[in-house]
Amino acid sequence: MTLRVKIAIGVLVVTVLVVAGVLTTLQSRNNGTQVRVEEVGRRDLEAIVTASGNIRARRTVDISSDVSGRIVELNVDEGDDVEEGQILLRIDQTQFQAAVAQSRAALSQREAQAAQQNASLIQATREYDRMQGLWTRDSTLVSRQQVDDAATQVEVSQALFTAAEHGVDQASATLTEAEDRLSKTTIRAPISGKVTRLNIELGETAIVGTMNNPGSLLLTVSDLSVIEAVMQVDETDVPDISVGDSAALELDAFPDTEFAGTVTEIGNSAIRPPSSAAGTGQTPTIDFEVVITLEDPPVELRPDLSTTADIVTEIRDQALAIPIIALTIRDRSGQEADANDSNGDGELGAGEAGDGATESSSARAEDEGDEEGVFVVRDGEAHFVPVSVGIAGEEYFEVLSGLSEGDTVVSGPYQRIRELNDGEEVRTDSASVEPDEPAS
Repeated sequence: MTLRVKIAIGVLVVTVLVVAGVLTTLQSRNNGTQVRVEEVGRRDLEAIVTASGNIRARRTVDISSDVSGRIVELNVDEGDDVEEGQILLRIDQTQFQAAVAQSRAALSQREAQAAQQNASLIQATREYDRMQGLWTRDSTLVSRQQVDDAATQVEVSQALFTAAEHGVDQASATLTEAEDRLSKTTIRAPISGKVTRLNIELGETAIVGTMNNPGSLLLTVSDLSVIEAVMQVDETDVPDISVGDSAALELDAFPDTEFAGTVTEIGNSAIRPPSSAAGTGQTPTIDFEVVITLEDPPVELRPDLSTTADIVTEIRDQALAIPIIALTIRDRSGQEADANDSNGDGELGAGEAGDGATESSSARAEDEGDEEGVFVVRDGEAHFVPVSVGIAGEEYFEVLSGLSEGDTVVSGPYQRIRELNDGEEVRTDSASVEPDEPAS
């Protein structure tokens, strides 16, 4: 065999080996699990609690009548602006004016009786003084019994006069009551504001409420200078909310407008206590009332409009973050934990994770001896790395420990993340590695 033939055979063997190595590498890459990946970067995160509720005025006064009668004068319509003290309506005063006149006449009669008893007292006193004087000068002129009888008459006259004075006070009080009832036939605005509800018409009869039957609600006046949104917040979200938290509100009536507000009040008891559902066989939903005061509300707002609020409970500027979908739970042996499948059939939605998923998953992992983590891609392999997470934004978790900026983590699909094993080969498309740009 010549030298040229040997060289040709050697070149051919080397070529075959190189081609085999390339084919083996390509085949190895094609056999890896196809996943999406994303670099760990810094983002602005906001933890948000979403709740629904209604608009109301901070100060609202429901006006009912303290006396019964027919409405004879109605000076406002629904939507009118009123000033404090303005006359809103009048009730027929005929019988109340008659009651005042009767009470005033009774007072005059009592005063006349009191004057008569006072004159009798004066006369009895003079008679006693005259008898006492005669007894003092000469005891034979009058008897002791006559003096005592005169003294007794003074005491009787004094008692009758006192009773007459009390009669005057009683008649005066009755007159005051009649005048008060007469004054209540004229209903004035208790506050300045807008008539937001009008339940009475001219000629209808206002009814006074009793112990078991409510009276007529005539109208409602609301001070719309301060507008609040009353939200119903689930019991699991209430501990995250604090007075002073900012909120963004959307109203169905104003679909293209976002309103800013601040949490000003958090309820201390449930809107519907558990005792209200006793005996129904149903587990009650425990919601708490959270009040948000709107900033610079427009005049077009009306009470009772429905609204949805996003309450910002925590803010992290440029926090190290990973996609919510990338977080998974494994037991200490590296097997995928059942608790990881929160919805049972696929990917964990951002909205689900954003509403307390951090705390619930961490608590589950700690209680069951599992650990939270992500799969980090190194040299074409996915390695499970335990991490500690903080607040949950809309699509990202804050990373407290376990990862560094620039690490590449598996970010989907969720079913693939569930099935990955530590050290398993993976293949990615370069387009799936998202740039490290801050996002809210």
